[in-house]
Amino acid sequence: MVASDENDGWTAGKRLDGKTAVVIGAGQSPGHGVGNGRAAAMRFAREGARVLVVDRHIDSAEETATLIRDEGFDAAAFVADVTNEQTLHAAMSEAKRRWGSLDILHNNVGVSLGGGDSDLMEIDEERFDFICRVNLRGIVFACKHAVAIMREQQSGVIVNIASAAGPGLYPYVAYKASKAGVIAFTEQLALQNARYGIRANSILPGLIATPMAVDTRMNRGNLSREDVEAERVAKVPLKRQGTGWDVANAALFLASDEAQFITGVSLLVDGGRILNRI
Repeated sequence: MVASDENDGWTAGKRLDGKTAVVIGAGQSPGHGVGNGRAAAMRFAREGARVLVVDRHIDSAEETATLIRDEGFDAAAFVADVTNEQTLHAAMSEAKRRWGSLDILHNNVGVSLGGGDSDLMEIDEERFDFICRVNLRGIVFACKHAVAIMREQQSGVIVNIASAAGPGLYPYVAYKASKAGVIAFTEQLALQNARYGIRANSILPGLIATPMAVDTRMNRGNLSREDVEAERVAKVPLKRQGTGWDVANAALFLASDEAQFITGVSLLVDGGRILNRI
């Protein structure tokens, strides 16, 4: 299990003190480094949030929850599948039952190559539909059930992980289309729920060194880690990949009261990659 690394940028604080957060996709796939969802769950907890760690793999969710509890913070693991609406409803209900509120929903779901994504002329219906069910439909229905609670509270924050692939260059059709959909949906969500005191924003990660991104490409292309990372770093003006902590820190800001006048934005976390379109 990965608890921290040299890039986590953590200092003690309580920016989410007393808040209840649901982080969907807070486990992570096998591989090197820390995933975006696990990093976000840990950052939220370190800032005082009580975190429901949600993943379709309960063992992975429990690993994250254990890391949080080992640091002295409050977390519980919960199993849900973003392609099954009822499990998403159950997750939101569990957070409110356990801690009395639902203050933050962080949707960290996404699949591309691992789901069989490809060029337009090679994609088939089954793979396209599966990727869209995970990347877009899963977020929509998680938000549906969170918003029901947040409207009753007259408060809440939603942070959706989209991707720089939405507005930027990306060669595979289903991921790009679905993540662009997340951006549009989040804007609608923000506009339609502002009167209830609910904020909604999206994060657009670029080339982040997560197990899902790097290890999947290594396995697909039978490449070394060094080759995959060098190819990705060459595309980033800041000359490094991001980490899960970079994305988690952005999520923390948007979830906190420091961003209380920010809603409907799409925040790029990409090291300037979108500026380099060649």
